[in-house]
Amino acid sequence: MSSSPRSDSIKVRVQGVSKWFAVDGRLTQAIDRISLAVAEGEFVSIVGPSGCGKTTLFNIICGILAPDEGEVFVDGQPATGRRGLVAYMPQRDALLPWRTVLQNVLLGAELGGQPMAQARAEALSLLPAFGLAGYEHRYPYELSGGMRQRAALLRTYMLHRDVLLLDEPFGALDALTRRQLQLWLLELYQQHRKTVLFITHDVDEAVFLSDRIYALTPRPARICCTLEVDLPRPRTFAAMAEPRFTALRQELLRALQVI
Repeated sequence: MSSSPRSDSIKVRVQGVSKWFAVDGRLTQAIDRISLAVAEGEFVSIVGPSGCGKTTLFNIICGILAPDEGEVFVDGQPATGRRGLVAYMPQRDALLPWRTVLQNVLLGAELGGQPMAQARAEALSLLPAFGLAGYEHRYPYELSGGMRQRAALLRTYMLHRDVLLLDEPFGALDALTRRQLQLWLLELYQQHRKTVLFITHDVDEAVFLSDRIYALTPRPARICCTLEVDLPRPRTFAAMAEPRFTALRQELLRALQVI
């Protein structure tokens, strides 16, 4: 099943993006002419095998890397090579070990020159929603893996961007913690309705969380399938037992040539 968001609602558009890297003196293509769109308030996942170029694509969208071909647009405006238009949470939580949870959460506001009293008050008000109430003065080594990820996500949220890029935020967690945070993220998404672009290589996670999924081939990454996830929201884990969930999962696995 394939669909695209209405052109007047598109928040992020990637158009014909390609990227090469020099490896051992030879050019190796990482991404091959990828085009995708994310509408305002959508939760869109990018799924593909490890090393296929998903993170490279995110680095291009957020302006860290420049594409060799193609363009990126945010809110209909050219955004290729421009940083700061979207909020990006990388795979590792990257919390600074010498800073407390609150100090880590406020890092973006501090670097961005925001009024710190106001930012501190906002962060403290959000700690309960992120499951961190009472931990504001703890250090990263005192937190569980799930709490570290929630702190990193709050730091990303505090950048006040409409678009969140989340690069496998739960990939390093154990299965039980991962399931708990998936449900927590859905509740947070339902409450705040940010536009989310999410990387995963977990098919079940993609179907459970997303409105739409783009499946990528092995490197060089190309889009091999666009899947519209028509499961009703709000969702619980009961959705995973539904026949429609199983059908979507099977369609995605076939596209990825796993079955």
